[in-house]
Amino acid sequence: MSRRPFLILSYLIACLLGQAQPVRLAVAGISHGHSSWVLGRRNDTAVQLVGIYEPSRPLAEKMARRYGLDPSLFHDDLARMLDAVKPQGVMAFGSTYDHMKVVEAAVPRGIPVMVEKPLATTVAHAERIAALSRKHGVPVLTNYETSWYPVTDRTHQLTRDTSFMGPIRKVVVHDGHQGPREIGVSQEFFDWLTDPVLNGGGALTDFGCYGANLMTHLMDGQVPLTVTAVTQQIKPHIYPKVDDEATIILTYPSAQCIIQASWNWPYNRKDMAVYGAAGYAITKDAREMRVKGRAGAEQTLMLQPEETGTYTSPFLYFADVIRGRLPVPRYGLYSLENNLLVVRILEAARESARTGRSVSLR
Repeated sequence: MSRRPFLILSYLIACLLGQAQPVRLAVAGISHGHSSWVLGRRNDTAVQLVGIYEPSRPLAEKMARRYGLDPSLFHDDLARMLDAVKPQGVMAFGSTYDHMKVVEAAVPRGIPVMVEKPLATTVAHAERIAALSRKHGVPVLTNYETSWYPVTDRTHQLTRDTSFMGPIRKVVVHDGHQGPREIGVSQEFFDWLTDPVLNGGGALTDFGCYGANLMTHLMDGQVPLTVTAVTQQIKPHIYPKVDDEATIILTYPSAQCIIQASWNWPYNRKDMAVYGAAGYAITKDAREMRVKGRAGAEQTLMLQPEETGTYTSPFLYFADVIRGRLPVPRYGLYSLENNLLVVRILEAARESARTGRSVSLR
């Protein structure tokens, strides 16, 4: 049985008894569209925002006005901010390319880091991040929206029960939306999200990472035999520098995963289908899924986080890791080991798309 429901309950009880103070968090970069998750939080019992690093003064001033933030929270020098406010953790909401810089500043100071997905743009950056984390014994986590989904945890639980669906044979993951421009992301976010260096690619990186992360978790960290990818620029007039359509195929000795990452879906989607030798689990959204085991009829499940022990807040998850209340599973969704392999898969996928050949990872 998962320990997470107990950990969540313990945290809530501690808050009610006044035994848990909010964890002091700093933010490094705010150009990512998801920075609103932390900048817009109010009266939070889990975390307290104590500093914001943002080198762009116009962006800092715009966000301070938008969220009614005290200008004294903002800093234009990362190292000085960390030394001045002494946060217990740092969350990175700048470009993916800048993740390594944030880790280089925070981790040697003993400050844990959580970055937005993916971990890094290149294997070289990811390995540098991992080396620093291991040298200093400081966690570096990667946050994905699908980590907050009860259906993700239930799917993983069902695949551990071989009597239900048998060993995994095929996984199909769909992730993406209509496109960054089409959904109206900010110009600051758009500028680096569509840059092949700052983002590491287009849809392949932005949404291919979800499938690589989920499959690595489902396969307990097993390295794929091969990575094969095809990318397209269906809308080169909008995305001239990067792909907007990608399909990645991962092969394993007895399983296959197809990752469909796109900026061309007619709607926002994050769902997957996991097929075992004798059953399946097909997710629709964060809480609804269809399952069928070795015996019996198909069932539709509507899940609550309490049923699966799911942390629906990355801030609470990060806070509990910082407090030492929550061990990060070796190939868990947030873990360094999982996300190192994710970056290896993405880099191999870019190489496969470039050369038209499968890339071996073993």
